[in-house]
Amino acid sequence: MADESGTRGEATDPSGFFDRLDPDMCVVTVAASGERAGCLVGFASQCSIEPLRFAVWLSKANRTYRVARAAQFLAVHLLTRDQRELAELFGGETGDETDKFARLDWREGHGGAAVLTDAAAWFVGTILHRTDGGDHVGFVLDPVQWGEGAGGPLLRLSDAVGIDAGHPVD
Repeated sequence: MADESGTRGEATDPSGFFDRLDPDMCVVTVAASGERAGCLVGFASQCSIEPLRFAVWLSKANRTYRVARAAQFLAVHLLTRDQRELAELFGGETGDETDKFARLDWREGHGGAAVLTDAAAWFVGTILHRTDGGDHVGFVLDPVQWGEGAGGPLLRLSDAVGIDAGHPVD
């Protein structure tokens, strides 16, 4: 039953809403100024239909963000549930201490972007805008190159719960 304000069961904390979300996870890679970096990302979504646009949010605490500040392109990769080891590499290791790319197959994509060859699907996008959102920065991308690979159910947030972040949130 609705209360006087017309709402049902109004919560005092929005975490109940966010706890119910289970988005697809992706790996974002970047190459700029002679450096490569990549991280596991849970904040990403298509943000426009026409023109087609996609936004990914990178933590200011990680190396991928620092390299992406100088980049023109980002690559976004979907993983399948059976690629948890790849998710652990990009989510649980920090590029400040580990060369993640030395441990996997990748190739150079559009604009020098690092494309993971084992991804379920991927695209390279031109960075159009950067938006400060607090402890993360949003990168709005215009897809310019894409491909598909392995099939199967996609890796979701609930599949990645046990991965300890390589960098804590500041």
